Amino acid sequence: MEINVSVYFILFIIYAMIGWFIEIINGLIQTKKFVNRGFLIGPYCPIYGYGVILLTILLKRYQSDIPATFIFSILICGTLEYFTSYFMEKIFHARWWDYSKRKFNINGRICLETIIPFGLLGCFIIYISNPFFINLINKMNKNTINIIAIVLLVIFITDFVISFFIISRLRKTAKEVNEKNSGDNTEEITKKVKEILTNKSILDRRLINAFPKINIDKIKARIKENTDKVKETASKVKEEAAEKIKESAEKMKETTIKVKEDATEKIKDGATKVKKTTAKVKDETVQKFKKKNKNI
Repeated sequence: MEINVSVYFILFIIYAMIGWFIEIINGLIQTKKFVNRGFLIGPYCPIYGYGVILLTILLKRYQSDIPATFIFSILICGTLEYFTSYFMEKIFHARWWDYSKRKFNINGRICLETIIPFGLLGCFIIYISNPFFINLINKMNKNTINIIAIVLLVIFITDFVISFFIISRLRKTAKEVNEKNSGDNTEEITKKVKEILTNKSILDRRLINAFPKINIDKIKARIKENTDKVKETASKVKEEAAEKIKESAEKMKETTIKVKEDATEKIKDGATKVKKTTAKVKDETVQKFKKKNKNI
């Protein structure tokens, strides 16, 4: 089987579309309605495509070892899912899936319930679906394969740029609503965000319907975080101001007491000096008077 870059990319798109279809079926089972899942606008979920390409490249040497293929499929796909969740949250400030409520999860990004099937899927991909799709692609001539790959690449990149722009606008809208309504109830703010985005283009609405939680849970958490920070800062400023007022009052009180004590001491000293001076003058006057009478 001949595999070059063009074949790899076509495989990537095929499995990304299969992944999208799996997400649709999963959504129908859970919500009983059609939900166009996926970060991108088109009918594909890139994480599935990335996973298959990684498996295809990394498991070449283990193709004759089914247990090793099973275990490495779990490790590779689980690692990919974890770090995809992590980096998408860092980039878009939104968590696209959350397994926090499921048993044996790691930070809500992966869980045992979802990674075990990766092992079975890995074996199915390596031994059944990959040979089928690669043989099907290689039936076309090389020029046709390259043209298809280029067209798909242009469509994919265009889709990614548009989707990135929509997500960025979602973040900006959430931030603006949060700043304008900092004193409002959290539920009201998230409701306003959703109303604003729902009134925009069909692409915005598709993304909102695909991932409704990114408009509620994440925004709510960020608003709560900002509110808590404001409250904490206000409380800290209030405490510091009260402490400074208390310190100033105590200093003023101490200064007043000291001034009073100094004034009292000075008055007392002055009175004593006056008393002594008066007594001295009196004594001198008496002495002079006595001396004068004696001379007479």
